[in-house]
Amino acid sequence: MSFAGKELTTRLDADGTLTVQLNERTWDAPKGRQVLVRMEASPVNPSDLALLFVAADLENATYSPGKLVAQMPEGYTRVASARHGLDLPAGSEGAGTVVAAGDDPAAQALMGKRVACVPGTAYASYAYCDAAMAIALDDGISAEQAASSFVNPMTALGFVETMKAEGFTALIHAAAASNLGQMLVRICQEDGIDLVNIVRSEAQVKLLQDLGAKYIVNSSEPDFMSRLVAAVSATGARLGFDPIGGGTTASAMLNAMEMDATRDMAFNRYGSSEFKKVFIYGKLDTGPTTIAGNIGLSWELAGWLLTNFLAKVGPQVAGRMRARVMKGLGTTFASHFSDRIALDDMLTREAVCRYAARRTGQKFLILPNG
Repeated sequence: MSFAGKELTTRLDADGTLTVQLNERTWDAPKGRQVLVRMEASPVNPSDLALLFVAADLENATYSPGKLVAQMPEGYTRVASARHGLDLPAGSEGAGTVVAAGDDPAAQALMGKRVACVPGTAYASYAYCDAAMAIALDDGISAEQAASSFVNPMTALGFVETMKAEGFTALIHAAAASNLGQMLVRICQEDGIDLVNIVRSEAQVKLLQDLGAKYIVNSSEPDFMSRLVAAVSATGARLGFDPIGGGTTASAMLNAMEMDATRDMAFNRYGSSEFKKVFIYGKLDTGPTTIAGNIGLSWELAGWLLTNFLAKVGPQVAGRMRARVMKGLGTTFASHFSDRIALDDMLTREAVCRYAARRTGQKFLILPNG
């Protein structure tokens, strides 16, 4: 038994040429613990864009039916030599129906069921997935509702789990008006956790105010730092999560924490002994990260990746998190999509330039068999 369809791949060659295209392919029957999912819905997440395009010049790319050819900056091409010449599938997560299953009981138990899954190859007509990375959906839950049930929800919950494990009591989050940021607001409200939200416009301030967020700071305002320090002081936050990566956002968080920590302290040239930490979990800005100013010497800048976090905490914690996500798919962890496009239309100039812009309130859903 085999299944025919299309799959999207991205390829970077040594000369900096990036080719993203739809390819005809055939999927054979799965084996062992594998299931084959007929994909019905898959979101476009920032992590997916990072694999697909990174910093390619999309405005000046060459577009043709089912294909995009663009030029990648020389710097990235050089450091990404490990992926040169590889046709990499994309699409971290999605939802669909299991149409074939391996002979392992865990796989057979999912046969014929609609599932949320994390195949890493979701931008395709079909995708293989390990049974452990697929979860059967309750009746009444649509593929669209379940399509974004892993990356953003588990990341937001992972921030809270990390906070507790490392002994912190409050959080700072940048680019906080994103889908993930809105989920984090709702989680922190439910769990009684103080959250400082950094946004970049008054429209985003209002968006989070309408959700009931208490501490919101607009980075585009001239008094941004004083407002950030005040919010940090009110919450006692000493842990930040930054999806921007490049620029000074992480530095601003550390500066605000240190300014609060030293507010009533006698002068010490080494600064406060209070430990402060910022995790970078994305690269919305691909430029260098700048750390400067009064941050003392008791701080840490680290990277945070969902897959690494889940491997560290183990299946029991991960299972508890997944159960909470599935219970709150229509509320706490609901995702809202502004656009829905077929897989065949994913590489048109209009679509690419819109979803690659990563604008707040604009989230795309791919319908691979729509």
